Amino acid sequence: MNLIGRMSFQVPGGMAITGGMLQFYRTVPAVVFWQWVNQSFNALVNYTNRNAASPITPNQIGVAYLTATSTALATAVGLNFYTKRAPPLVARWVPFAAVASANCVNIPMMRQQELLNGIAVTDENGNKLGHSKKAAVKGITQVVISRITMAAPGMIILPVIMQRLEKFKFMQRITFFHGPLQVIMVGAFLVFMVPAACSLFPQQCSMAVSKLEPELRESILCHYGDSVQYVYFNKGL
Repeated sequence: MNLIGRMSFQVPGGMAITGGMLQFYRTVPAVVFWQWVNQSFNALVNYTNRNAASPITPNQIGVAYLTATSTALATAVGLNFYTKRAPPLVARWVPFAAVASANCVNIPMMRQQELLNGIAVTDENGNKLGHSKKAAVKGITQVVISRITMAAPGMIILPVIMQRLEKFKFMQRITFFHGPLQVIMVGAFLVFMVPAACSLFPQQCSMAVSKLEPELRESILCHYGDSVQYVYFNKGL
C-alpha cells in the first residue's frame, strides 16, 4: 500500500486538505482548487483500500476520478452560488455537502469491478464459495457511510466554532492564523473520528446466505446444505 493512500495517513493528509476547504470557501477558484485536491486524495485512498482481489483497469480509474471530481465541483460551485443569499454559516457547510456527495460517487466508481463482477465470499473457515454482487453493494455502502461519518464532525461542528470565534476582536486581528487554526482543529477531530468511523462496521463483513443472489444461494445449498448460514468477505476501508 502506498503511503498517502493508507488509512493511517488520513489524519495528516485529511487535516491539511479539509482545513483548506473550510478556510477557502468564498470564491469559485478556491472552491474548485480545494475540491480537486480533495477528490484526488480521496481517489488514491479509495484505490488503495479497495478489495485488491477485484482488479480495476487504468481507464476505469480515470473515469472514476473524473466522475467523482466533477460531482464534487458541481455540488460545491452550485451550492456556493445558492448560498450567497443564505446565512453565512450555511455557506461554511458547502464543503461538507460536496464531500458527502462525491463520496457517494467516488467510492462505488473506484470499486466498480466489485459491483459488476461481485466480491469473493467465503465460509467461516475461509473456503471460497463464489462471488456476490449483493455482498459488494453491502460492503461498499458501509464504506461510504464510514467515510461520511469520518468527515462529518469536523466539517459540521468546526464551521460553527469558527463563526463564533471570528466575532471576537482578537480573532479579527489575526486573520492570517485562521487557516492554520482550522487545520489543527480538523486534525483534533480526525484523531478520534478516523478510528471511530473505521470501527463502525467490521472489516470482515458477513451476510446471510438467504440474502445472496439466487444462483449463488442455490450453489451453496447444493454443495453444503444448511451447514453454511453466513458468508464472509473483506469490505475494504
